[in-house]
Amino acid sequence: MPTEAPDGRGTMYFQHSPQLWAAHPDLVAGVVVVADGITPDADARARVADFTAAALDRLARDGSEAELPEIRAWRRTFAGMGLKPTQYRCASEALLRRVRKEGSLPSIHPLVDLCNAVSAAFAIPVAALDLAAVTGGLTVRPADGTEEYETFGGDIEHPAPGEVTYADEAGRAHARRWTNRQSGRSAVRPATASVVIVAEALHETAAADVPKLVASLADEIATLWPVTPTTARVTETTPRLDF
Repeated sequence: MPTEAPDGRGTMYFQHSPQLWAAHPDLVAGVVVVADGITPDADARARVADFTAAALDRLARDGSEAELPEIRAWRRTFAGMGLKPTQYRCASEALLRRVRKEGSLPSIHPLVDLCNAVSAAFAIPVAALDLAAVTGGLTVRPADGTEEYETFGGDIEHPAPGEVTYADEAGRAHARRWTNRQSGRSAVRPATASVVIVAEALHETAAADVPKLVASLADEIATLWPVTPTTARVTETTPRLDF
């Protein structure tokens, strides 16, 4: 049975628009949903350290983050959208750069820390959004320019028309430049209880790698919190997940 949305209005959903699938047929996306039960007191430090170590090992073995096939695919995608890949980096590249330079990632919230470390280990962008801040559902689509994006500082921006964003039914943008920057509005905070987590990739082995990431993340969450995550893969033929 679908769970009730945090705002009490029934089911919620996650989907990519037909325009996204037409423009990016190689996209592979996986989703983890936790309807309730996330708390800020879980101790994720050991698992975060393990995934961070895996990211460091891979960088030492395979070279800098820019050389990884997962990152190269996002760089090509960003360039195709008219963005400078070295100015606007996908989230996993930004995390890997920080890991390479500092050897660790900042601690924000146990769920965010876990998602960031898993993202770095797999070199795949992972977005964790507080469902209480989402109206209706989320569609990854080109913006029309009217959407409101709230920065972490509380400022309001408007994505440029055509810019890919996570948009909800209230016209709020929960990301800028697709996997580049999340909104402060739906960021995971101490009061967060329900989340949707999205992993997206475009590289050659994404069809195998994204399900592994999703399964790993769901297992870790179920170990750290008393919850049973729902997982799914969204595709061009089954583009919408209702939950």
